[in-house]
Amino acid sequence: MAHQLDARGLRCPMPILKARQALKPLSAGEILHVICTDPTSVDDFKAFAKQTGHELLKCSELNGEFHFSLKKA
Repeated sequence: MAHQLDARGLRCPMPILKARQALKPLSAGEILHVICTDPTSVDDFKAFAKQTGHELLKCSELNGEFHFSLKKA
């Protein structure tokens, strides 16, 4: 089961900070799905995954919303 985080309307760095908080209680291998509207979040989530070791499974855009799926390390 994937966990959801709605970060629509939040500007950098809030989507990343909220995602970091949402990942803390998850077990390794669990998935967090994040929805954002900030276009800078694409590069932010790629960098976040690289720096933290979490796997960025999905990064897509649909109707001005950016969808990310992170697998907790």
